[in-house]
Amino acid sequence: MKIYRYPNKNIWADLVQRPVLERAEISGLVAEIFEEVERNGDSALLAFNRKFDQAETDGVIVLESEIEEAEKLVSSELKKAIQQAKDNIFQFHESQKQKVQKIETTKGVICWRENRAVEKVGIYIPGGTAPLFSTVLMLAIPANLAGCKEVILCTPPDKNGNVNPAILYTAKLCGISKVFKTGGAQAVVAMTLGTESIPKVYKIFGPGNQFVVAAKEYAQRYGVAIDMPAGPSEVLVIADEQAVPDFCAADLLSQAEHGSDSQVIFVATDLKVFNETMSAIDQQIKKLPRNEMAGKALENSCFILVNSLEEALEFSNLYAPEHLILAMKDFKKYIPMVQNAGSVFLGNYSCESAGDYASGTNHTLPTNAYARNYSGVSLDSFVKKITFQHLSEEGLQNLGKTIELMAEAEGLFAHKNAVSIRLKR
Repeated sequence: MKIYRYPNKNIWADLVQRPVLERAEISGLVAEIFEEVERNGDSALLAFNRKFDQAETDGVIVLESEIEEAEKLVSSELKKAIQQAKDNIFQFHESQKQKVQKIETTKGVICWRENRAVEKVGIYIPGGTAPLFSTVLMLAIPANLAGCKEVILCTPPDKNGNVNPAILYTAKLCGISKVFKTGGAQAVVAMTLGTESIPKVYKIFGPGNQFVVAAKEYAQRYGVAIDMPAGPSEVLVIADEQAVPDFCAADLLSQAEHGSDSQVIFVATDLKVFNETMSAIDQQIKKLPRNEMAGKALENSCFILVNSLEEALEFSNLYAPEHLILAMKDFKKYIPMVQNAGSVFLGNYSCESAGDYASGTNHTLPTNAYARNYSGVSLDSFVKKITFQHLSEEGLQNLGKTIELMAEAEGLFAHKNAVSIRLKR
């Protein structure tokens, strides 16, 4: 880990840099995968299953019998936990529904906006060393609440050609019946182009490695939307003198274990908490099954000692973290200062894992500083907003002269005439 004590602001721009990926090589490979799937459809996906996942699969469709069998393999304790998380996520996202509000902007001129669901959406769920069945909840629940007509799910098979049982169980619980055995960039390509088995979608959601991210970006060339630009997972923890070093260390490691390209940032105002948190990390990491991966992530990470919480928040807003933890006493006072963050966790007991799994908020969040201009996934991510207007005869009479003058000033006389011809009648 890189340690900085009271760094000058003129080097902050360097401190907020993320690890750089070899974009050109990745983009070239993704373009080849697009070409291969476009040419050979399902057979290309089966070949990629063998090549990338060492999995022999007869087809890409997950059968109903496989889903039923998977349900038997999930423990009753885990089913209960998934159900509680589902209830909380449903409740939070249902609250985001908005009523139609009609506004009379001028007498006789009524304007309003209505939501329409994105009809066909695709969800990508990583299924390797960390099968993210929790992401099924985070994406399928708002998709269903929005009223999406078709929701499909792609996830990679294991070496035996099977999909993780918890992913299949959660998909069924959330009403997803179309699940496909394909992972990585090729899954994104399949949902973008469509194959014999996998339908083409209008918008793609879900996290993934750098190849998945690159494929989602490439998909936009084909007119398919994505949830947001993304990169490796990250967290920034701000701690004052009352922060609990063991808690801070645990939160930092919870993100570090996502992958070697993840990044964690610790910003503290208290030297004792600063030093004890680093010591706690050294102790806790030894007990983690994914300690090698977490250790590599820590190599890209920074521990920064600053003079004040105001300075810490200023640095955080420049970094724009995916997850921000305010491990401080008077966190309410500092909430208005948070300008750029995907999701914020307040106080010593609001661990980032709560948002990842079961508090109710969505864990699909902007990374790589995109929190400066993107929001995390919400109900709005699955809808389009269409505006409507109705002008009565009186309304056009009240607004017509304004439209005519503006259209004429722009030299668009057909626009003017569309009003004039009505006023004359």
